[in-house]
Amino acid sequence: MYLKDSDSIEKNQIPKTVDASIAVLTPNSDKDFIVRKILLKSGGSMPNHTNIIQHQQYVVSGEAKVVVGKEEYRAKQGDFIYIPAGVEHYYEACYGSDYEFLCMITTKEDEITFI
Repeated sequence: MYLKDSDSIEKNQIPKTVDASIAVLTPNSDKDFIVRKILLKSGGSMPNHTNIIQHQQYVVSGEAKVVVGKEEYRAKQGDFIYIPAGVEHYYEACYGSDYEFLCMITTKEDEITFI
């Protein structure tokens, strides 16, 4: 059993981003998947990149421009985003609000390539 207020979990700045932080919500003992809470402050961004693992994301609050491959989305609260492995993607909190989402990944090794 594990219950924590997600706002009490340590947040770290994400390298190579603008005003973006991450909190890993899943206990270290979990061997199957990881849930992370990511916050892009208004005006913040994450550069174009690829991962070798898939991502599944749920938008908790706010809005952002999210580009996956060649498709541009205005992601908002309640949206679900699936990013296949190897597909480039980036984020911009450019609509005047913070953008917070949960990002679920497997525990397999990941490799990030910035484009």
